[in-house]
Amino acid sequence: MKRAFFSTILLLSAMTLANQTESKLFAGEVIFEQGVEYSNPDDQHLQLNIARPKDRKAAERSPVVLCIHGGGFRAGKRERWDKLCQQLADRGYVAATATYRLAPKYQFPAAVNDVKAAVQWLRANAEKYQIDPERIGVVGDSAGGHLAQFLGVTGDVEMFNANKGNDTLPVNVTCVVNYYGPSDFTKSYGKSVDAAEVLPLWLGGDAVKEHRRHIVASPLYWVTPNAAPTLLIHGTEDKYVAHEQAVWMHDKLKAADVEVELLTLQGAGHGFKGADADQAEKAMLDFFDRKLKK
Repeated sequence: MKRAFFSTILLLSAMTLANQTESKLFAGEVIFEQGVEYSNPDDQHLQLNIARPKDRKAAERSPVVLCIHGGGFRAGKRERWDKLCQQLADRGYVAATATYRLAPKYQFPAAVNDVKAAVQWLRANAEKYQIDPERIGVVGDSAGGHLAQFLGVTGDVEMFNANKGNDTLPVNVTCVVNYYGPSDFTKSYGKSVDAAEVLPLWLGGDAVKEHRRHIVASPLYWVTPNAAPTLLIHGTEDKYVAHEQAVWMHDKLKAADVEVELLTLQGAGHGFKGADADQAEKAMLDFFDRKLKK
């Protein structure tokens, strides 16, 4: 009965408050805000949804997790992470899920610029949301996993910062959870059922025409000892992003003496279900608890 009541309230609120910058919904001890603008490149009014614990002491600062949706860099919506954001808030985190610009209209590095802007926005609003700016985690799946990983390996690379207003704030993150995100686009062709269709839309051409851009857009080539601790989660039967992509990232991070874990799910494909989804979620939550909670 309570679940049905909350679903009704959520639907009605979304309908009546859709045009407002900020809408607040209460789910137990969680405050959930929708449609908060964090950046406006090219008049796109990028927004995020943000969940936080309802009752905290005035001086208490919480770790924050940024959630990044997948969709082949050309599709997907931030709302798919709403449930996880509320779950994380219930565990004491502030959690946000962000929209970013999509291909083919917006090619690399637009999406990278956007998720970095989201990190800077979270830091800029740390006081308002009682965020600890030194404890920022990020999680994403597929294309979102790639963007999360990119945040983790380019925190000190200024060329991808393009957020007017907060561009002086750091973009480094504390830790990364990467659900089956690609690490090396130059080796995606022939190993993915849709790479030949998707990647040219985002990178302006295939790996022959835009070879250097494929390299620059690949997190694997940005790994240094300064990269953020990372948890990689990948299935062995992934037809969209081959499992070896996670192995390469694991080995490169490990060689750089960066803390890294690889959870391999035998027989799992692209997008987890049932026991695989449960195991992946538990690993993610445990990882964030270890890395972000004091």
